[in-house]
Amino acid sequence: MNSNFLQLIIAGFGGQGILFTGKLLAHSAMLEGRDVTWFPSYGAEIRGGTANCTVIISDEMVGSPVVKNPDALLIMNDASLQRFVPRLKPDGILIMNASLIKSSPGRSDIEIIRIKATDVAGELGNPQAANMVLLGALIGRTGIINVDTACSTLREIISERKKDTVQINESALRRGLQELRR
Repeated sequence: MNSNFLQLIIAGFGGQGILFTGKLLAHSAMLEGRDVTWFPSYGAEIRGGTANCTVIISDEMVGSPVVKNPDALLIMNDASLQRFVPRLKPDGILIMNASLIKSSPGRSDIEIIRIKATDVAGELGNPQAANMVLLGALIGRTGIINVDTACSTLREIISERKKDTVQINESALRRGLQELRR
């Protein structure tokens, strides 16, 4: 995978921090001088249905935020796996939350990284940080941004009411890198 260009779809259900994960990744890449798009899906998804966003990171200008066939998927739940895995490019990367997804992607032409992200985040003290565990794994696998940039960006963009979760989220990002190596 080219570490200078990435088309990604992040998906799960509302409340799993899907849109925040995409925003954090895009903002971090922007701070590293990259061209980015972040395209969230709003609507009924916010109320507990499937939520998703696309992120494109490039060293060149991005022409469109639309991603038909992504290079990578970061998937938090089974419904999102079923919806988006058919669109993943051959030889693409699927990073999935094995704590919540029990079904198989049903493809042999992609790289599949299964991480029990909810369990890992629970060990750190907050199961809701599962999105950060998977993001850490994505960063480790693709090298698309530096994890230190993601941690500093996290402190910058997290809402005031969630400032108390910064430390756990940073730990979850770094733990995602470690889980990738297991």
